Amino acid sequence: MILMWASFALLTLIALLFVMLPFLKKERVKTITHNANAELISIYEQRLVELQNDLENQRIDAQNHSESVIELKRRLLNELSPEKSLNSRGNNRIFALTGGAFVIALTGIFYSMTGNQQQISAWHDAMDNLAEYGERAVMQKGEPLSENELQAFALALRTKLSQTGDDEIAWMLLGRVAMSLNEFDMAQQSFDKALQMNPANMQVLISYSQVLLLEGSEASMTRAAGMLSKVLQKEPQNLDAISLLALIAYERKDWVQAKAAFEVLLASMDKADTRYNMIAQRISEIEQQQATQQQAQNVDVTNSAAIKVTVNVSAELKNKQPENGILFVFAKALNGSPMPIAVVKLNEYQFPITVELSDANSMVAGLNLSSAEDIVITARISNDDSVMPSSGELEGHSATLKRESTRQLQLQIDTLIP
Repeated sequence: MILMWASFALLTLIALLFVMLPFLKKERVKTITHNANAELISIYEQRLVELQNDLENQRIDAQNHSESVIELKRRLLNELSPEKSLNSRGNNRIFALTGGAFVIALTGIFYSMTGNQQQISAWHDAMDNLAEYGERAVMQKGEPLSENELQAFALALRTKLSQTGDDEIAWMLLGRVAMSLNEFDMAQQSFDKALQMNPANMQVLISYSQVLLLEGSEASMTRAAGMLSKVLQKEPQNLDAISLLALIAYERKDWVQAKAAFEVLLASMDKADTRYNMIAQRISEIEQQQATQQQAQNVDVTNSAAIKVTVNVSAELKNKQPENGILFVFAKALNGSPMPIAVVKLNEYQFPITVELSDANSMVAGLNLSSAEDIVITARISNDDSVMPSSGELEGHSATLKRESTRQLQLQIDTLIP
């Protein structure tokens, strides 16, 4: 501040010198004695008389007389010029003072119109009210800070940090004020400074987590969760940390963790608390989400459920099995593609045998057991690796089945393919 005013004064002085110095420049003035001008005039008049006598006595002609008179007058004027210079010098002082006053007036008007005096005044007010702002912001004394007061509080804190150096509390307060002003970059930088000085500051870790949660990216939420876990390791009952973890879990749709965290918060509150109903409603919403998710999982399990097929061969056909036969158990959709939608192939088997048909046994992508409603299951002892029937092979097939309601099936091979 002192440097600014000193610079302002120096520039003003330079401007004054630039305007006034030409008027105050010293002139060379001859020293004259008392009544010097009267003596010069007397000599001038005496010389005029002498020139007139010379003209009358014809020592000079009329032309020389006229030229001599003119020269005599010129000399007199030159010898009287120091007195004129003194008068001019007095006028110059007036001009210099007038110019200086004009410069000062112009400077004042220009500064009042374009200067930062209002900002400087606001800065002084902010510094004077720093303690009051701190009490209202931290101790919750008096009215909450308005946005303009928050701006002034941030300015005062930055000034304090620049003047006194790093201060953990000041950095933390500046971060919180920046949060209130939605200046998230400033908030993160301030909290980083505070954590560099004290990595175990629980309040800073919680406030920093709030900033990261407001940013909303997955990386930010992961970092916030790490900070909050660090807080809970030292303070397991810290409700602020628990509530923030609940919000992170909720955003990630981790319903189990979110519900557990919200239930801990709810248990710590009185029913008269204004937040009680809001958290209870959030828990109810999570339960609905869990129910919907469970229903979807049940549908998925139902849609992809396997069918266990127990295959046996009839007594009449036991001795008619092909040597080195290959057992195929497969399902086909009653309507649609003739391709099997699930196939199990066994080179070694012994009756009775149980196999499982599921989507994992699909032969063609997108054509699987879950894609059909009505199915027929067939078991065939084949002479070769082909699932297509040929003469001398043995097979048995089920009636039409509802795939959704079929979980187990007893299937007997009882037909010889002619």
